[in-house]
Amino acid sequence: MIHTTEIKVKFSDVDPLHIVWHGNYIRYFEDGREAFGEKYGLSYLDVFANNLVTPIVNVNVDYKSPLEYGDTALVETTFIETPAAKIIFNFKIFNKKSNKLVATGTSTQVFLDSKSKELFWTNPPFYVEWKKKWLGI
Repeated sequence: MIHTTEIKVKFSDVDPLHIVWHGNYIRYFEDGREAFGEKYGLSYLDVFANNLVTPIVNVNVDYKSPLEYGDTALVETTFIETPAAKIIFNFKIFNKKSNKLVATGTSTQVFLDSKSKELFWTNPPFYVEWKKKWLGI
């Protein structure tokens, strides 16, 4: 499952070198996750409605080429299936104008009970149903 999100690079995204500050690529990943979740019923509000939270436990970014103020980024968010009680996404960010790959990365989220903050070691029922609906498993 893949979703592509378009993001206009704002002035506040760039650093004194006039390129996107490295930490903003992680925010672009977040924008991609949110758009994916809204499209496929896996948004943070869907998760919250099931008394769960999904904190990020790992994120990785590999920078390839800079984005600049005024560029448009295309964030390709790919859901990675795993039997573990985790949500894993791969990301590719492209410069829309040049179609040049500017960054790649991954993020991993786990499931916690929203009240007790206890970790789920198996997939919660909400996620099992979501996988059946969207992945047929």
